[in-house]
Amino acid sequence: MTMTGDGEVDLPDILDIMRDMAEAPSPALPAHLERLADRARDYADAASSANTRRAYASDWKHFEAWCRRQNLNPLPPDPQIVGLYITACASGAAAADRRPNTVATIERRLSSLTWNYAQRGQPLDRKDRHIATVLAGIRNTHGRPPLQKEAVLPEDVIAMLETLDRAGLRGLRDRAMLLLGFAGGLRRSEIVGLDAGRDQTEDGRGWIEILDKGLLVTLRGKAGWREVEIGRGSSDATCPVVALQTWLKLAKIGHGPVFRRVTGQGKDVGPDRLTDQQVARLVKRAALAAGVRGDLSEGEREEKFAGHSLRAGLASSAEVDERYVQKQLGHASAEMTRRYQRRRDRFRVNLTKASGL
Repeated sequence: MTMTGDGEVDLPDILDIMRDMAEAPSPALPAHLERLADRARDYADAASSANTRRAYASDWKHFEAWCRRQNLNPLPPDPQIVGLYITACASGAAAADRRPNTVATIERRLSSLTWNYAQRGQPLDRKDRHIATVLAGIRNTHGRPPLQKEAVLPEDVIAMLETLDRAGLRGLRDRAMLLLGFAGGLRRSEIVGLDAGRDQTEDGRGWIEILDKGLLVTLRGKAGWREVEIGRGSSDATCPVVALQTWLKLAKIGHGPVFRRVTGQGKDVGPDRLTDQQVARLVKRAALAAGVRGDLSEGEREEKFAGHSLRAGLASSAEVDERYVQKQLGHASAEMTRRYQRRRDRFRVNLTKASGL
């Protein structure tokens, strides 16, 4: 397994690991079923997103490293060892930096271990008292409301656009990404997963259609397929459709990934699709450069902004019926949409007065 320059596990290595785990315990199949088996493994790879696969591989590596330091064997699954591991994660004793993991991180690590064991044909019993009771205690002791990323509001987005290069290809690309992500309320993986047309690439997560009145984005998300309608803006300077058309024209993109790496000192566009981490870094970099939330310290501002800031910004800014925002963001419930709304009248519906008090 190799690590990228950003300290993340390389995706091709993850796929190799997954295939090895799927193949290792399998008995020999008749020759006429081998092609079906290969296709089944491809479907297994597609069952989870690239981000999920990265997390599964990274968490298993973390667990293996902790087991080595304790002279323990990660295989076969032992609930008592897993219970000790999540205890170490909660107390900060599971890694060299001694930083305790949040409850959300611990739950994700446990899910990763469960998945990795299942792929090896050795299921882990999460209901065992050594795991379930310890996890309940961790939740009760360390549980707290989730930390939310700061929303970038329309005036923030406009200020962020001013920090980008107006002439270079990289600036045009980043401008289109910010405006499309904000106006569409898109996840960072949905932004970089777009293709210029339907069924153009195997790793695409959706495609775009530019119409007279706006842009239709078709996405394969967590809950299935959905369509996102992005209308034209009141000004070309802030219109996501104009920004996207300009990028596609000057980058000469008519097929394949919409958002790609810019190479050759900013003068050429390569074939490679951007990663979702690059969206997060763009939002953070542009927000800091624009002085958004200048009342906070540099360190605090570093932690405030990420890809989700765009989705939260749309949810907080759109003065329309909440159900339209819910549909745009692809949420199954209005309650989830409200979690993204950083500024709203929480007491618009006053049940105290309505009850007669």
